[in-house]
Amino acid sequence: MLEVRQLKIFRAVARTGSYSAAARHLGYTQPAISQQIKAMERQLGTALITRSGHQLQLTEAGEALCRHAATVLGSLDAAEAEIRALTELRAGKVRLAAFPSACSMLVPKTIARSQAAEPNLKIALVEAEPPESVAMLRAGECEIALIFDYPEGRLPDSESSCDAGSPDLSELSARPLFGDRLRVLLPPGHRLAGTGRISPVQLSELAGEKWIAGCPQCRGHLIDVCAEAGFHPDISFATENLGAVVGLVAEGLGVALATELALSGVPAIGSVRSEPVEPTMERRILAVTLPKLEKVPAVRAVIDELQATVPFVETALTA
Repeated sequence: MLEVRQLKIFRAVARTGSYSAAARHLGYTQPAISQQIKAMERQLGTALITRSGHQLQLTEAGEALCRHAATVLGSLDAAEAEIRALTELRAGKVRLAAFPSACSMLVPKTIARSQAAEPNLKIALVEAEPPESVAMLRAGECEIALIFDYPEGRLPDSESSCDAGSPDLSELSARPLFGDRLRVLLPPGHRLAGTGRISPVQLSELAGEKWIAGCPQCRGHLIDVCAEAGFHPDISFATENLGAVVGLVAEGLGVALATELALSGVPAIGSVRSEPVEPTMERRILAVTLPKLEKVPAVRAVIDELQATVPFVETALTA
């Protein structure tokens, strides 16, 4: 029977694609890692890893073992976290994976408030987009994933249906926190960016524009809502860096959609105009965890604090 230590070594090699990188990550020597993989292959009677040039690749058997290793190690991590929390109450460490724009306001305030209330509670933060953070949660690499999704604009046959990157939340516990409204970013001097404008910009009015898109999930949402407005967006640029989006808009290279939370993390947008848009759109911000972790006091305390921090964030966004 394979040992937990072997599964951890194999997962590290699979994730890093390198014996040496896995060795550095785990604190082993490279020969020790290589010997463990060979021992596993002898034990299982099949090759798990092959080499193609300088790259390591998983065999079909290796892919299967990688999937099961993630499940086993995730369950063990969850069990350890739950037992540790039961014995230490709210002491311990909670790993939080959060999307970038949440890391400028919502997450820092939550961490500060949590640690002020529970000094023995430590929160580790890693930045990750929703599909990645949910995968980390399922693999036991974090206890909470702070994510977003788009409840509107899901057209079953849309182009984005296969590449939007929306996270799979099946068999997970999700707590909705708040709705993050979208605004349209327009270049200086744009025909729809009048200083005395009162009514929102109609999305259909932007049918002939060049567009700047964000992450795959946001790009899929853009395609969907534009399709509902009767046109297909002409996407000229795509970047997950909001500063780059603002810069491209400022140079007149296109228009873009951005959320209020994301814009709050940009120091200044200069001459770029941020206008309300109709139809009104928003993404949902959710805190997601495993059902078994939802009962862990430390995890529940951080999720509760995320929810308690929301009014402060909403006040700041409307100020």
